Amino acid sequence: MGSTRSTGSSRARRVALAAGAGLVLLGTAGCSDESAIGRLGYPEPVTEQGPILLSFWQDSWVAAWLVGALTWGLIFWAIIAYRRRTNEGAPVQTRYNLPLEILYTVTPTIMIAALFVVTARDQAELTKLTDNAKPIGVVGYKWNWAFNYPEGAYDVGTPARPADLYLPVGEKIRFKLTSPDVIHSFWVPQFLFKMDVIPGRQNEFELTPNKEGVFAGKCAELCGTDHSRMLFNVHVVSQAEYDQHIADLKAAGQDGQLETGRIVTTGVPAGR
Repeated sequence: MGSTRSTGSSRARRVALAAGAGLVLLGTAGCSDESAIGRLGYPEPVTEQGPILLSFWQDSWVAAWLVGALTWGLIFWAIIAYRRRTNEGAPVQTRYNLPLEILYTVTPTIMIAALFVVTARDQAELTKLTDNAKPIGVVGYKWNWAFNYPEGAYDVGTPARPADLYLPVGEKIRFKLTSPDVIHSFWVPQFLFKMDVIPGRQNEFELTPNKEGVFAGKCAELCGTDHSRMLFNVHVVSQAEYDQHIADLKAAGQDGQLETGRIVTTGVPAGR
């Protein structure tokens, strides 16, 4: 009898220590955004809006783990505290427990309401459109990407070469997403943001890239046979480099705007 209690107490201590270590790890991880651990594995944001998204996901994960730790703790506590012991009969049978029922009804309601409020607040900020953003058209199609620049130039990917999207650093960009065929999804992991590209509808969002570099993008919607080849590169560059890229496109005959109807499945615009 004494041995059984000793074993149970030892197990309870181990569970408590493991839960405590997990909470300490989560707490220290959330204290700094300077490392992958501090970002909970998310990439370093490269837009002005990135910290809002990063904070949202960090807070959501920390809240989820805290709820999980509480749930696991209560489960193991019930297993240990109310386990059946030798020579003991059945425990007292309780049909109703009003305080407990109120607790497990009200608590999830409060949690969901808080998550809804935070999500609605951040979503309103991230999907807000302004009048001073540079519009860039993004066309997702089977199986590549094309980009229309407001200066009267376009670029389009081919099966042999992923598309290249150039953005001037520090300038707010309005991405206008369209598709001539099926649903795709425009995703740059380091933007911490993605949006679906839907046929017959133009979706829009705005971001301000604030770090120069080359960032990988892809389609995040399983869209068919060559979905995995729908890759592109985002070049965030100085204004001078951006202007030079536009000039190079025009010199290569890629001037004007590329209409979605001229996209064909080979990845090359008709008549090019």
